[in-house]
Amino acid sequence: MNNVIVVGCGRVGSQLANMLSDNGNNVCVIDKQADAFANLGRNFNGSTIQGMGFDEEVLMRAGIEECDVLAAVTHLDNANLMCAEVASRLYDVPHVIARLYNPDHERSYMQLGIDYVCGTSLVAEDVFSKIVSGHGAHIETFGEFEVLRFSLDLSHRDNKRTIRVSELERDHESRIIAFERGDGSASSIPTPDSVLYHGDTVMACVHHDLIAAFSQFIQE
Repeated sequence: MNNVIVVGCGRVGSQLANMLSDNGNNVCVIDKQADAFANLGRNFNGSTIQGMGFDEEVLMRAGIEECDVLAAVTHLDNANLMCAEVASRLYDVPHVIARLYNPDHERSYMQLGIDYVCGTSLVAEDVFSKIVSGHGAHIETFGEFEVLRFSLDLSHRDNKRTIRVSELERDHESRIIAFERGDGSASSIPTPDSVLYHGDTVMACVHHDLIAAFSQFIQE
């Protein structure tokens, strides 16, 4: 479960906030217009604060000091950039994501090391995927699926430090794409009978709705 601040409560921000809240995260939404919170609907379980997303007082009220992820998804690139800079540089928020409209600004975002999502119709889904894929390394999003690269954790399996690919795929609705032994001695594209060991590096494709359950196999 993450503590998430979403800045901007338009179509994208409200959709993202509801997706995150429904996924069990603690969500606070900031918007400069109080009436924007109506976009969240009656079933939203998080909190709301009226104000500017780069205002330090507003961010403190939103819980920025305990924040795991901040997503700045207003309709203004400059506002999103300012929010991202304040969150990352002043408050050391571990994961900051900014929405990007103008592709001419992409170079600036990259130079500043800011994670971003381009302003398409699937922005909310893309930001959501980045947040819930915070374990291991998120490589790519394909619709409802995430490609992850991580070190395999089998420490919770009652001293069973191996697992067959077929078992992992069947029980967790995933697809193991490739793996490398923990000592780097070998790498392979697996078959269903391939055996994975605790500490192996694994590349897997997982439905984003199942990442929370699948994360038990991902070393943090």
